[in-house]
Amino acid sequence: MSDSARTVHIIGAGPAGLMAAERLARAGVTVVVHEAMPSVARKFLMAGRGGLNLTHSEDIAPFTGRYGDAAGVVSAWLDAFSPTHLIGWAEGLGQATFTGSSGRVFPRAMKASPLLRAWLGRLNELGVEVRTRSRCSGFRRNGDGLNWVFDTPEGERVETPDAVVLALGGASWPRLGSDGTWRDWLEAEGVAVEPFRPSNVGFDVAWSEIFADRFAGQPLKPIALTHDIPERYRPSGCLSARTVRGEAMVTRYGLEGGAVYALSAGLRDAIGRDGSAALTVDLRPDLTVEALAGRLAKPRGKDSATNWLRKVAGLSPVAAGLLREIPGELPAGADKLAKRIKAVRLTLTGVQGLARAISSAGGVRMDQVDQGLMLTALPGVFVAGEMLDWEAPTGGYLLQASMASGVVAAEGLLRWLEGRQGPLSG
Repeated sequence: MSDSARTVHIIGAGPAGLMAAERLARAGVTVVVHEAMPSVARKFLMAGRGGLNLTHSEDIAPFTGRYGDAAGVVSAWLDAFSPTHLIGWAEGLGQATFTGSSGRVFPRAMKASPLLRAWLGRLNELGVEVRTRSRCSGFRRNGDGLNWVFDTPEGERVETPDAVVLALGGASWPRLGSDGTWRDWLEAEGVAVEPFRPSNVGFDVAWSEIFADRFAGQPLKPIALTHDIPERYRPSGCLSARTVRGEAMVTRYGLEGGAVYALSAGLRDAIGRDGSAALTVDLRPDLTVEALAGRLAKPRGKDSATNWLRKVAGLSPVAAGLLREIPGELPAGADKLAKRIKAVRLTLTGVQGLARAISSAGGVRMDQVDQGLMLTALPGVFVAGEMLDWEAPTGGYLLQASMASGVVAAEGLLRWLEGRQGPLSG
């Protein structure tokens, strides 16, 4: 069979699907990409509005540790497509990159749209066909093969490709296309899928009406957030607490933002288990308690409490307001007030839903796929991206793993095709 006769369909035109499409097209396979929405990579474009975070520059050991229970699996993906590979790939598309002070890597253009345009141009040159408004509704068995069914503006369309890569996303931001409806037709075939859970998401805090009215939409920065993990829920060798430095945003419902997202998996699980979670906020992480107490020992004079805290402790109005969310008066002594500023304890009472989550946990269990990400229950069907059960914080880790999984799925698919139909020449 000639290479050109080998046809693979990619279902889902996000970063994982498009990366799989590129790898397969370079190998000489005919590639068709289906996207249910009117345009491709909507979530990718949305994520890039405030600056597209491609990956992170930290060492690979802590990098892989960001993937929690899935670190061992994702580590193999990163061997196939590392942060260095991703940066080289972006620059090969004419998108120069830079590393910010936080270690995060961005394209110099900052936005996602120039990179996506260049990427789609490359795919077009490689002969990849992209079909928008083509929604997969599942498949029907046809002997040993599968007939894939798509709803299109022209009506139902049935395709019989040699193999398929599913890159339909998880269940977060469903209005952008990832609605998780694929779960029903995979489970019907015996594929085990973990329930979806919001990840990189905000949490509910019972603010006073005064605080919410005045400070919703204002950032707390720089701060450090700590989540204490009760010993009975602590895996062997796990630290008793996780602390993250960064920023958080006050909202009417509670807190969101990068530092919160970095702790979201543990906080979410604690709320699901206990009904609430404790979060400790250090409003001056750059100062010790002793150094801060020394500043607070200065007389207040005629200044208001807020103005005095701004002058001597460097607290913004929203940070000073947060101190008052703790029941009781502000401590009178410098030492006690310094300890309060360094450890404002909040109770998180709920988790925002999947519709407000940046990403989702859950999906196809890792034991349902082989090392090439082929479903063992459905030979010739590969899975990539957020459809799989893994999660990571924002900061470049999500996009890096999604694209790496697309590479792994493509390479696994090529090996599978070679085993069935002979070697490819690409």
